[in-house]
Amino acid sequence: MKTIYNSIREEVVKHSKVRNSVLGNVNEWKRSHYIILSEIIKDELSEAEELKGGKKFEIGNTISHVTLQRFFENDYQDKTHNDLRFLKTLDKICIFLGYKDLNDYILSVRHKQNDDQEADEQSFLTQMVYDYCASAFEFYKLFPVHNTENLKDLVFHDSPFLERLSLYSKELCDKDFHLVTKNNRSNYEVFDINIVTDEPDKKILESQEFWNLLFKVGETEEEHFVNQLNTQIYFIKKINDTWKIWDNYNPDAGRLNRQIETV
Repeated sequence: MKTIYNSIREEVVKHSKVRNSVLGNVNEWKRSHYIILSEIIKDELSEAEELKGGKKFEIGNTISHVTLQRFFENDYQDKTHNDLRFLKTLDKICIFLGYKDLNDYILSVRHKQNDDQEADEQSFLTQMVYDYCASAFEFYKLFPVHNTENLKDLVFHDSPFLERLSLYSKELCDKDFHLVTKNNRSNYEVFDINIVTDEPDKKILESQEFWNLLFKVGETEEEHFVNQLNTQIYFIKKINDTWKIWDNYNPDAGRLNRQIETV
């Protein structure tokens, strides 16, 4: 509840009637400022639909400046929750803020927190795909050195994806492939990432990716191109409280390897 108290205080300060009054230009409120706040709240509550009828007589439609000053300056303890007068004060402040009562405010805050948490999780997952593609590009830039270490922060070390990726890339490194990056000859772009499946321990993300890579082979400088725009599917798992990529469906995976075999 302490965080609820702080949240209510912050919303009161941000209220348009408060912000556009003399209170909006004061950093530290004194007794006279709480008198002004009391009048602002009284004017709003006098027009509040929630206080038309019996509820007005139940909880009243005013809050004294003393009560307001106490609410803003005191550090309340858990026992305060059982004080009926205090709860009525919180009801009135929440009605002033545009809610039905304190419970309505608490439910709204919790709903917003859940929405924020979901948004943060979605942002985290999409960022994982962006980070993987950036790491994969750096991985290719090391060729013909084969070092998958920088991928293991994003991909499970025992995953089928890392095993398959390592197999394809090792073959290219063994053939002395080098990625050409001069003058931006090699580049990539990732866009339109969407969550397809959202389960507690498994997420499936779909991305549109464009990869334009130029490889040259050792001393012969024979050129091999990767130029593809495709939809890729990432299977992301939560194992031991850690989210990482478990598998990936790339319709063009291994295409360069197959081209080399047919030459």
